[in-house]
Amino acid sequence: MPNTRTKSVTELLGLPEPPKTGRERLVAAAIELFYRHGFGAVGIDQVIATAGVTKTTFYKHFESKDDLMVAAVQRRDAWESQAWDRAVRKLAGDPPSPARQLLAMFDVMDLWFNDPEFHGCMFMNTAAEFPNPHDPVHQAAAAHKRRMRDHFRDLAGAAGAERAAAETFADCFTALVEGALILRQTHGRNDAARVVRPAVQQLIETYLPSTQGRSEKTAHLL
Repeated sequence: MPNTRTKSVTELLGLPEPPKTGRERLVAAAIELFYRHGFGAVGIDQVIATAGVTKTTFYKHFESKDDLMVAAVQRRDAWESQAWDRAVRKLAGDPPSPARQLLAMFDVMDLWFNDPEFHGCMFMNTAAEFPNPHDPVHQAAAAHKRRMRDHFRDLAGAAGAERAAAETFADCFTALVEGALILRQTHGRNDAARVVRPAVQQLIETYLPSTQGRSEKTAHLL
């Protein structure tokens, strides 16, 4: 595993661009409040006060709290997807091969799991708070998870896995990612990413042709 301890998760992921408009301030405030406290515990008035705008501004951009919740999840999705991709590529080295990127994801997760501002996975939290699969808020969170799963499939394909193998790999890799999140969030295991990482490495060696046949001695150099 690369020595990532010299960087904080904020240094690695960066921060979203400061909001410039009233709508952006509302969405930014909503993301922060919903992530820390949950959707049900936060009212519109609290978001408006935190954003420093008026109710008129709120209703100019959103018909209801439901609309704001969907916008917040979608905005977090857009930012987090880009930030994680940059962080993973940075830790994966040059060139950032698919196998290195897949392993580096767990190195980023390890930093995140040990950050004092960790409050779980926003998308997992959202899907749990809105379990109805037809709810627009649930669907916004599920869309993020599906895109991540498809990204893992595409990385497997880029490493030479055939279509069926890439699909199976994506399912198994996603299960390990979600399992690590649950181990950290539910069991309080700060070492969850490190615990799961050997299974990730074995999965990579099993399904990705470019890594098959490597010995345990060199596997950590993927």
